[in-house]
Amino acid sequence: MYKPGGTIADALKRIQNKSYVLPAIQREFVWKPEQIERLFDSLMQGYPFGTFLFWRVEASTSGKFKFYDFVLNYHQRDAAHCPELGIMHHQSVTAVLDGQQRLTALNIGLRGSMAIKQPNKWWTNSDAFPVRLLRLDLLAAQEPDEDGAIYRFKFLDDAQVARDENSHWFKVPDILGMADGPSMLSGLMARGLEGEALMKAYHTLDRLHRVVHTHNLINYYEEEAQDVERVLNIFIRLNSGGTVLSYSDLLLSIAVAQWKQIDARAEIHKLVDDLNRIGAGFNLSQDFVLKAGLMLADIASVGFKVENFTSTNMAALEANWPAIRIALLQTIELAASFGLNGQTLRADSALLPIAYYPYRRNPPANYVTHSQHAADREAIRGWLIRSLLKASGIWGSGLDTLLTALRDTIRAHGETSFPVTDLRQVMAQRSKTLNFEAAEIEDLLHMEYGDKRMFALLSLLFPFVDLRNQFHIDHVFPASRFTRARLSKAGIPEDRIDAFCRHANQLPNLQLLEGAANIEKQATLPAAWLTQRFPDETARKHYREKHLLGAIPDELVGFEDFHKARRDLLRAKLTEMLSTAPPVAAVSAAAS
Repeated sequence: MYKPGGTIADALKRIQNKSYVLPAIQREFVWKPEQIERLFDSLMQGYPFGTFLFWRVEASTSGKFKFYDFVLNYHQRDAAHCPELGIMHHQSVTAVLDGQQRLTALNIGLRGSMAIKQPNKWWTNSDAFPVRLLRLDLLAAQEPDEDGAIYRFKFLDDAQVARDENSHWFKVPDILGMADGPSMLSGLMARGLEGEALMKAYHTLDRLHRVVHTHNLINYYEEEAQDVERVLNIFIRLNSGGTVLSYSDLLLSIAVAQWKQIDARAEIHKLVDDLNRIGAGFNLSQDFVLKAGLMLADIASVGFKVENFTSTNMAALEANWPAIRIALLQTIELAASFGLNGQTLRADSALLPIAYYPYRRNPPANYVTHSQHAADREAIRGWLIRSLLKASGIWGSGLDTLLTALRDTIRAHGETSFPVTDLRQVMAQRSKTLNFEAAEIEDLLHMEYGDKRMFALLSLLFPFVDLRNQFHIDHVFPASRFTRARLSKAGIPEDRIDAFCRHANQLPNLQLLEGAANIEKQATLPAAWLTQRFPDETARKHYREKHLLGAIPDELVGFEDFHKARRDLLRAKLTEMLSTAPPVAAVSAAAS
């Protein structure tokens, strides 16, 4: 039987005073800002809010479990996890088993903020995460948009609000301390509203006030049993359908409940954060770490399947956790040394076999940097880059079966070096060959700027570029030159302009360039820039040969000839590199 739980304001007070808490088996908050905005619109439109499942934990029982608080000020990089409350000794609490996402969304929208990374900015840049509050446009036209939303809720920072002169944005958290009636009307008048605009804003704000303070929208079912096994079974049955909770969330929940010595939740979340801070920053997830755990701990199948969540497997995962952590950190440091990061790593799963290799070998701490291990690292890099370049997708369908087979191969043949030849053979047997047919190479030559495979391809072609420092994917002939107006002014015939623009973003007009050099180059034509940078003709010739640039015309009118000639040079090199297996000698020469 469901019970009434009062208003949203009542629920937020219970969150604030730690009466509502999250059990350790709960997953993290995963909603995006747009989902919170839609939730508030649904509440304003009077749509059903849904019911909740609570677990009443008695004071005599609460000391046996660990609990977490709700996220309040979400920061995608620095504060994405639920704060730990620890053990609530001699205190009865209500643990939320179902409804965490909705309650957290209300908590953030009405009491907190969100800071999400902005596109095209580095994770290491603090300015990439502006703090934004939920706001409601009191004067927006209440007409349904394509998703059926009527009320205009948006997470905005102060600068965005200042730039939007056509709206009247209200900070939604202010509604908690606001009285209704005449004082609300006076407050709107103090904002400069009058006439029809005043009444429109008043009706919108009054509706928000009633949704938060008046309507009894919280209804719940309460589980009173104090048996954690029963509660865990309820949680699993509730969330194992695949739509509400992912299997990685389920695995984490069970690990939290079954690990004896290590705090699984804290350890796994800390490792994810530590991995993502390496190099220029990665976007690895809990799923990646947990699948790595299954793989490295030699659990029979690496899939997120219920039969893998046994107490024996969880014990094995806990026992091997310190070594798993070291291997994953070393693997991401290795990937970063290849120049990979969250923007250039196309498939996280490609790193899992690599992680199993140091886990089995336990290489020295200087493995990633010492010249003694250079050949082994190069073998790994070549194998990884090839797998990332396959348009058909090595790391898509049949992933769990492939990972298990690759693990078996590394266990059998990876004692002294990374077994590239054996891995390629196993992959080929599963129709995932790393050899490239002529048509595939032709596709690579037509790859365009912005393709997530582009960095991998350029780093394969030009391995001499120092990828440990900042580098750019640079247009040989600057992209800014390829506008219709500038091309026409440069003497390009009208019927060739579309082809010029299309070819400007393709592989033959791209190169890897160190960041400082690219900033220096800017919009300078390549011939002029090379003359400035390398006054000596011998040095210029050496640079052109290394980068497969061929003859570079002085003016833009010669671009098409340059593009065709360089495409032929790149085709020849890619055919040589990708159509056959790497030399066996290079693989066997890997240092032990």
